[in-house]
Amino acid sequence: MTQGTITVLLDEPIGTINPNLYGHFAEHLGNLVYDGVWVGEGSPIPNAGGIRLDVVNALKRIKPPVVRWPGGCFADDYHWQDGIGPRAARPKRVNIWWGQVIEPNQFGTHEFIRFCRLIGAEPYLCGNVGSGSPRELRDWVEYCNYDGPSTLAEQRAANGSPEPFGVQYWSVGNENWGCGGNFSPEDYAAEYKRFTTFMPEFGGTPLFYIACGPGGNNTDWTHRFFEKLGRHGRIHGYSAHYYCGTAGNALEYSDQQWYQLIARGLEMEKLLSQQRAIMDGYDPERKIGLVMDEWGTWHPPAEGHNPNFLWQQNTLRDALVAASTLDIFNRLADKVVMGNIAQTINVLQALILTEGDRMLTTPTYHVYDMYQGHQGGSSVRARFEAPEVSYTAGDKAASLFGLGGSASVKEGVLTLSVVNPHVREAVEARIVLRGGQAKSARAQVLTHADIHAHNTFDASATVAPSATRVRAEGAVWTHVFPPASVTVLRVEL
Repeated sequence: MTQGTITVLLDEPIGTINPNLYGHFAEHLGNLVYDGVWVGEGSPIPNAGGIRLDVVNALKRIKPPVVRWPGGCFADDYHWQDGIGPRAARPKRVNIWWGQVIEPNQFGTHEFIRFCRLIGAEPYLCGNVGSGSPRELRDWVEYCNYDGPSTLAEQRAANGSPEPFGVQYWSVGNENWGCGGNFSPEDYAAEYKRFTTFMPEFGGTPLFYIACGPGGNNTDWTHRFFEKLGRHGRIHGYSAHYYCGTAGNALEYSDQQWYQLIARGLEMEKLLSQQRAIMDGYDPERKIGLVMDEWGTWHPPAEGHNPNFLWQQNTLRDALVAASTLDIFNRLADKVVMGNIAQTINVLQALILTEGDRMLTTPTYHVYDMYQGHQGGSSVRARFEAPEVSYTAGDKAASLFGLGGSASVKEGVLTLSVVNPHVREAVEARIVLRGGQAKSARAQVLTHADIHAHNTFDASATVAPSATRVRAEGAVWTHVFPPASVTVLRVEL
């Protein structure tokens, strides 16, 4: 067992942790929507108007703030009018991005809004720039939000929703440097200004306009986009995407590959800090929020599954990547306003997996459950000190933090999340509170003796959080953090 120190500086706030940092992403890809969300009203699987209830109940538990839909790459070939009206009459289209399977359009705007209402999330709609038009996106905004007797509003009412949806979050395209049209930054900025010019705030709903930023830490795209954008006012968010990829594969990896993937996830901090610094040069008052629209691990497709569907198993290693990333968001609460993990169900770093009428929650889901206390809290500075973990990446020596995490305070309660990435060594840490004292504390820990552990439909609770004993009183106490673990302490101050 090694020794460490965690110092929480309660009197050094960073900023409020926007709950939207704990957002989600649902694309028409593989079995995310069909089977994962939509089973149809006639399904024997318990559902609410076709939306499966086991998934709804699981998501409600973790209080999802926002869900981004319908893509992803799918968004820039999606025409929203295909997904409204009587479902029997909706057209069948070819999903050109994900296996050229048939998109039946049974799950469209109304169904998505109902899904969001059922789970308690705000809807975030991704508009079509690549194959769409300003008129099409403008009409979607009116259809969703206008509260008067226009033809589109009356059409919405005839389709079952007399009241406006009040959708606030809108992105203008997705990955427009690639699958969204292969634009240059300047060409996309021109399109962004053109599209948003025709997106007014119908029905009194304030719009949060989100522009496409870079894939990875492409600083050139950001500079060139903002140079061309000039003083155009209809922009409130700027989105980046970052996938840390894989090391080995989803289930088979060495100790060294365990560390490699966690380390790749930590590149998020550099990306967000550098992108925000560039944005500050054009937006010193930070009126434009930095958004991490897509992030997560991306392993090779699992055997036995359509490789175009991006289904992958989710292990304890993925949980540590998720926890480390959420800790970065918390620590950079003054720099980033939204984050949407890719993706919610059955795709990439999913929180939920389904198979027929069976459903399970993954280790990543449990991290979101454990981290709920951070949402809306005041992020405070914390120092994590422990011997670094040494490993090799190829033929190069590398190192990783020995303890990492984040801290926040809300309503007199400190939430302290701690990641111990070492595959074998526990860390006994001295926890020091500066500017306050603990009255009592409780904790949950997510870990397993096998670093490859994961949940299956036959053993769905293999990796699950458990309560762990905490003796916290006063300004200083000690706690042992197991190897390969995520721990969240809730401390009453």
